[in-house]
Amino acid sequence: MREYETVKKNNLSSSSTSQEAGGSMQQPKGILVSSSAAAVGVASTTKSADFKQTPRFSADWKIYRVISGHQGWVRSIAFDPTNTWFCTGSADRTIKIWDVASGALKLTLTGHIGQIYGLAVSPHNTYMFSAGDDKEVKCWDLEYDKVIRSYHGHLSGVHCLALHPTLDNVMFTGGGDSVCRVWDVRTKTQIHVLSHSNTVLSLLARPVDPQIVTGSQDSTIKFWDLRYGKTMATLTHHKKSVRAMVQHPSEQHCFASASPDNVKKFSLPKGELLQNMCCQQQKTMINAMAVNQDGVMATAGDDGSLWFSDWNSGRNFQQAKTIPQPGSLSSEASIYALSYDMTGSRLVTCEADKTIKMWKEVK
Repeated sequence: MREYETVKKNNLSSSSTSQEAGGSMQQPKGILVSSSAAAVGVASTTKSADFKQTPRFSADWKIYRVISGHQGWVRSIAFDPTNTWFCTGSADRTIKIWDVASGALKLTLTGHIGQIYGLAVSPHNTYMFSAGDDKEVKCWDLEYDKVIRSYHGHLSGVHCLALHPTLDNVMFTGGGDSVCRVWDVRTKTQIHVLSHSNTVLSLLARPVDPQIVTGSQDSTIKFWDLRYGKTMATLTHHKKSVRAMVQHPSEQHCFASASPDNVKKFSLPKGELLQNMCCQQQKTMINAMAVNQDGVMATAGDDGSLWFSDWNSGRNFQQAKTIPQPGSLSSEASIYALSYDMTGSRLVTCEADKTIKMWKEVK
C-alpha cells in the first residue's frame, strides 16, 4: 500500500490569533458551549482548516470468508485484545465467540432476552461486556463463561457500549431512554447520567478530555466532562441521527462521525469541523464505521454498501456491496456493525443475512 499524502493548509487569520491572545473567544457556528464548560476553563473556540485533498488509491478489499451460525441479524462485534478471537452479538439473543484465524465457533453464550446491540472486551482482565434490547447490561467472566454482574438502570433498550481505555472500572452505555450512563464496573453504581433529547446511538471513549463523546438521534454530538458529568460542548453540524463515530488508532487530535447526510471529521478537544469526507456520497444510513492503522476508513450502510476511504484526505477509493447469502431476502443486505482486527489487516462485517463476513486486502 502506498503511503497516504495529505497537505494541510493553515487558514488562521491574524485577527483571530490576536483575539485569542487577548483572552476573548468567538463561538463558531455549529458548536454550543455550556456555561459549565466555561467554569472549568474548557476552550471551545474553533478555527476552520482547509484541506487540499490528494486522491490516493489502495489495493482492493475483498471477502475471503463467510461465517454462518447465528439465527438472527448480527448486530455487534468486538475483538479480543490478543487478536486470537472475536465475539458477535445477534438478534437470536446469543453471543458467539469465533477464532480469528480459522473462523471456527469456539463458544456460545446465552443470557439476554433481546437483541444484543453492544459488545466490549476488557484489555485489563478476562471480562466481556454486553448490552441489549432487553435493557440489560451484563459483565461476563470468560474464565468461567458466565455472567458475574448485571447493571440495571436503563429504561429502554441499550444501543451502544464502550469501556474507558485507561480506567478499568469505568463503563459507558447509551440507550433509548436518551441518556448515556456512566458505571462503576465493580460496584455496579451509576456515576453520572448524561442526557440527550433522543436515543443515544454511538459512543467514543477517550483517555483524555473529553473522555466520553456521545452521538444521538437528536442529530447532536456532545463532549462531556467526566469529572463533573457536565457538557463541555455540543456539535450541531449534522442534520440527522449520528449512528457511528470513530477515532484513528494512533491519533488523539480528531475523530469522524457518520450520519445519513454525510461523514464529518472534527478536531479534539475543541470540536472544530475539519472536513466533510467524500464518502458523504454514500446515500444511505451509515450504521457503523472503522479505521485501521494505515488510515483506511470503512463505512457500512443500511443498503449493504461498504465504502473504503482515505482517513487523511477523505477520498473514497473503493465502493463494495455485500451479497446476501442464498435463502436471504434481497432486502436483508444491511451491514449493522464492523470492526478491524488488532493488526488492521482483516475487516469483519456483521450483517442482516445472519452471516459474518471477513475481508482482506488483495494486492
